[in-house]
Amino acid sequence: MAGKFHLGWFLNFVADEWNGNWGDGGRDFTGDFYVEMAKDLERAKFDYVLIEDKLMVSTAFGGTMEHDLKHGVNPKHDPVPLALLMGNATSRLGVIPTMSTSFYPPFLLARLSSTIDHITKGRFGWNVVTSGEDRAAQNFGLDKLYEHDERYVRASEYLELVSRLWESWEPDAIVRDYATGTYADHTKVHTIDFEGKYFKSRGPLNTAPSPQHRPSIAQAGASPPGRELAAQHADTIVAPSDGVEAMKAYRDDIHARMRAHGRDPAHCKVLYIVAPIVADTTEEALAKRERWFNDPRYIEYMLAEISSITEIDFAQFDLDKPLPEVWTNGERGALNSFISRGKDKTLRELVTGSGLSGNVQFTGTPEEVAAEMAAVMDEVGGDGFLITSPVMRLNRRYVTEITDGLIPALQKMGRTRQEYTTTMLRDHLREF
Repeated sequence: MAGKFHLGWFLNFVADEWNGNWGDGGRDFTGDFYVEMAKDLERAKFDYVLIEDKLMVSTAFGGTMEHDLKHGVNPKHDPVPLALLMGNATSRLGVIPTMSTSFYPPFLLARLSSTIDHITKGRFGWNVVTSGEDRAAQNFGLDKLYEHDERYVRASEYLELVSRLWESWEPDAIVRDYATGTYADHTKVHTIDFEGKYFKSRGPLNTAPSPQHRPSIAQAGASPPGRELAAQHADTIVAPSDGVEAMKAYRDDIHARMRAHGRDPAHCKVLYIVAPIVADTTEEALAKRERWFNDPRYIEYMLAEISSITEIDFAQFDLDKPLPEVWTNGERGALNSFISRGKDKTLRELVTGSGLSGNVQFTGTPEEVAAEMAAVMDEVGGDGFLITSPVMRLNRRYVTEITDGLIPALQKMGRTRQEYTTTMLRDHLREF
């Protein structure tokens, strides 16, 4: 049996399951619910929580904002302040908000990241995205988004620039020399004089070197340019769970790309998105899954969600016919994962199969699901799972079922962390 694997949680700063039995009605945007959840995740010894983001209200589904707003896809609040709140309420859990290379000025992002890494004592991460929506571009003065592959060329230059900014202070630049009255040695702080095709920055950064020196980098690239970016920079990768063979092939590909860049594959952990459904009995769990996934509101919500992510209007397709060939300039990895669930399946079957988490569905008692997760991880070879709610709307009951049901079962098997032995996020990821 293989050793321990890592755990993260994937969420977004939206209303809770406001119209379900276990939510608070979607009234609270103080972040209190998510802060409470962060404490639960730390108690369960998760590596990190990753907070997804989008910068627009989508009109992709049916050409209207109606469904995005009806189903609470929006309002969606900024993940960075929430990450700070969650980090402040915990002492070990890593916090990874999403920020877009297409819209954040590089110097601003580098400075913000360094600042929060100080405040969280080395537990800050940045989920690198290029954004995939024309509606987002139009909020920043553009008519449409850059072409998919060009976005990744820009992102590669962006990461080179922010990395240079984080390195603009030598690690020992702050000397605190009482004899000479010198706080920081000016000979150890350098301009970077960066001038690329897309970005230009003098530097240096005007923040002190942070505990990790650079935030831990998360990335979700599934397309070849995305994989290449992740192989160069990522400490952890968000990957779809498209079946054991595809998961293993993805990890092997990332490792090969990392070696080509002179990186140790052990320095980047691939976490696969899954949405476990647990209950006291197998029958209860299966009934819950059936009830959730076949609810007409859920189907409409999921179609609106996949439309938003890909900017393809899925309202135009017959639910009970196979999906025709489609293409996107948006999130190609998400689209490919969705389509990979079955070439001959109807759109309804694709949507109700396993939500947006992928093809691997874990359903049963905590002990059964823990055993299945361990078996999949053994076949894939590592590195862990990124858990998300099956219905993309969180409530306290689901969080508790995972943190106080599933995780103890995994811990009893010796497959997940029982105690933290490190304090900073990158060290959590490299612990095993």
